[in-house]
Amino acid sequence: MVRGRIAGRPVVLAIAAVTVVLVGAGMYWFQPWKLWQDETVQDALPSAAPAPTATTSGQPKTTPSPSAPAGPQTIAAGELISHEHKTTGSVKIVRLADGSHTVRLENLDTSNGPDLRVWLTDAPVKEGEAGWHVFDDGKYVSLGKLKGNKGDQNYTLPADVDLSQYTSVSIWCDRFDVSFGAAALAKA
Repeated sequence: MVRGRIAGRPVVLAIAAVTVVLVGAGMYWFQPWKLWQDETVQDALPSAAPAPTATTSGQPKTTPSPSAPAGPQTIAAGELISHEHKTTGSVKIVRLADGSHTVRLENLDTSNGPDLRVWLTDAPVKEGEAGWHVFDDGKYVSLGKLKGNKGDQNYTLPADVDLSQYTSVSIWCDRFDVSFGAAALAKA
């Protein structure tokens, strides 16, 4: 009788150890606490100044070129729709005075989650579950981790990105390969 209790003890300890490891791995993978944590970001719209040009006196003088707009100019925009999680807000692609481009999320409101990214993609935006998994099927550019799940945010586009090749922006969960929400871009 004593022998049975001692023999069962290692089995119980092994089951407990496996359970602790599985719960720990599940917590790391799913990060459920993020569903109750909001991160609000309020980035100001960047305003890149035109490059200075030299004058005859050798002192730099800033003059915008006649072909460049004086300030940020929206060249494409769209409204976010919900996919895996309720997502609202708007997306703009903004050309700055220096010719660089920024993706701007305004009034973003979505769930927080593990490993969320902002993707510029060539995928069509589809309503409902049909749109959850399409954004990694074609071309996309990851603009980095989502700074926060609420607010206004800016993401710099690499200079070599050909904007004519991309038609949408997705808030993409890289861990689970699913879109939280997305916006189709229309030229402004």
